[in-house]
Amino acid sequence: MTDATVVSQPVNGEQSKSSPLPFLSGLSAKAAVNPGKLFGAVLMPIIGIVAFLMLWSGAARNIDTSLGKFPGPAVVWEQFGSLYQEHITEREKAEAFYERQEKRNAARVAKDPDYVPKIRAYTGKETFLDQIVTSLVTVMSGFLLAALIAIPLGIAVGLNKTLHAAVNPIIQIFKPVSPLAWLPLVTMVVSALYISPDPLVAKSFLNSMITVMLCCLWPMVINTSVGVSSMDSDLLNVSRVLRLPALKHVQRIVLPASVPMIFTGMRLSLGVAWMVLIAAEMLAQSPGLGKFVWDEFQNGSSNSLARIMVAVIVIGVIGFGLDRTMLQIQRFVSWDKSKVSH
Repeated sequence: MTDATVVSQPVNGEQSKSSPLPFLSGLSAKAAVNPGKLFGAVLMPIIGIVAFLMLWSGAARNIDTSLGKFPGPAVVWEQFGSLYQEHITEREKAEAFYERQEKRNAARVAKDPDYVPKIRAYTGKETFLDQIVTSLVTVMSGFLLAALIAIPLGIAVGLNKTLHAAVNPIIQIFKPVSPLAWLPLVTMVVSALYISPDPLVAKSFLNSMITVMLCCLWPMVINTSVGVSSMDSDLLNVSRVLRLPALKHVQRIVLPASVPMIFTGMRLSLGVAWMVLIAAEMLAQSPGLGKFVWDEFQNGSSNSLARIMVAVIVIGVIGFGLDRTMLQIQRFVSWDKSKVSH
């Protein structure tokens, strides 16, 4: 079973206590110790971003496509504003729709007190922001479902050498398989088993969620089992001396000692899941950011490239945000801050 490395870096104890904003407290600590570190922590990233935007803008002016010039930063920003305005307009239409419906129902109830009002759902088009929410719900549903399966399985595999010997070949066979290879199989199985005249969850959502779950399983199982099997022998001796029951042993010894490796697997899984979801939505035409990108590509309007670039940037920002969120959760739950990877 392959191991996963954890980069250990010391964390300043005062930094973690001084401010509710660790980023700001970290910057102030660096500035107090060495102004050069502040330059590297703040100014260099800003310089890098500005240089990237300048290169992008210059290159865009020299790239001609079948839909016109490649969009530069200014055009992309303009389309982001346009997409946001479309979302506001669509929400206003939805509010007006429900207001008209309430007035009609109130009028009918006034005429006929026995009338039972019927509320119809608004069926307007999904906006760009709606599809962002859809993708986030899908990826988090698949990720959490995978965690509920993979972490207990990884703990069991790490504690039991016999189970490890039985499960390891299966993991090693399916681990290299591209998650998108599962998509056709998942689609066929869901279509065959999930038959309902009024389904609570759309089949397209289930297809994407299960595909995400499958791609999250293996990194979590592997890292959890490695974290459990590589525990310090002193911790195991403490558990034996205290004669802890199996459940208490896992709760008080195994889980705290394995948190860094478990979260390494979870962070890897979430990053891969976000990438896989976008591709799965494009292939399966499931609602979400992937479908938005594909629809804009097929649309072929003069604004399509700029809107695709908006989606690309948003996908990257969300992926970075998900990773940073997992890192902060790991720092919060881990007892040994020095083993938290960056």
